[in-house]
Amino acid sequence: MSFHPIEQAPARLNRSELAVPGSQPQLFEKAAQSDADVVFLDLEDAVAPDDKAQARKNIIKALNEMDWGKKTMSVRINGLDTHYMYRDVVDVVEQAGERLDLIMIPKVGTAADVYAVDMLVTQIEDARGYKKRIGFEHIIETALGMQNVTEIAGASKRNESLHFGVADYAASTRARTTIIGGVNPDYSVLTDPLEDGTRAVHWGDMWHYALARMVVAARANGLRPVDGPFGDFSDPDGYRAAAKRAAVLGCEGKWAIHPSQVDLANEVMSPSEAEVTRAKRILEAMAKAATEGKGAVSLDGRLIDYASIRQAEVLVEKAKQIAG
Repeated sequence: MSFHPIEQAPARLNRSELAVPGSQPQLFEKAAQSDADVVFLDLEDAVAPDDKAQARKNIIKALNEMDWGKKTMSVRINGLDTHYMYRDVVDVVEQAGERLDLIMIPKVGTAADVYAVDMLVTQIEDARGYKKRIGFEHIIETALGMQNVTEIAGASKRNESLHFGVADYAASTRARTTIIGGVNPDYSVLTDPLEDGTRAVHWGDMWHYALARMVVAARANGLRPVDGPFGDFSDPDGYRAAAKRAAVLGCEGKWAIHPSQVDLANEVMSPSEAEVTRAKRILEAMAKAATEGKGAVSLDGRLIDYASIRQAEVLVEKAKQIAG
């Protein structure tokens, strides 16, 4: 390991993150009763301009009066380039900051964006005498944000997670697609002609690079990487496949833009019983090897060493979080 230590963000379950428009309070109770690990009440894209002031009031009332159980509660504010943002932060943090865990900042482009919100939140918390510090979630959804993702990830001690906002990212990079989070048949490779003269088509994941880059920036700064929305909520198989790709790359959660996607996210982002069992066996085997002065041993015909310990510990710890 490097001599430079990585300070980890507070440990929170973040397998599923349910989006709920602040302008539709009739949906709040269902969200509170859901199995989502995190609920973010939205003031940005899901709320029309004329409804933003009322949505803000709805969210403040819901945070103060509803029983959200042990859920992590977040509010997505409007972008720093709008005149809604400052009132989102001031009103929500001043009036409901005691129940707010996270602020989700959209379209973060530079580290200075993070600093601006941090300064405002810090002044409010200090003035109100809050003991708990509110954390930040950042949506990386522009070319500028992806270019500066490393600096953004390290811009504040409040930072907890980075999220890939695929729809706005596609618009920002002028990607030739109108889908949200799915694959595109034009992003494919063609094999050389087969014996019968036909050529096979292999689809690729056009978001692989962006998501992988975000994951590296998040993990290098001790943050949680979270994959964003999958727009077709009538396609559970497509959602599950997208979540699996994100999990393989290192994401530990995915958005749910519809309640039906919550269980899918929790399923994919949770280690299976078989994975946890094997991880525990690895730890046991390595503990035994240590008593024998060995740094590596064979388990089920495969080499395991000290790197295997770190991988196994991650799985076991996640299983403990879920059980708790």
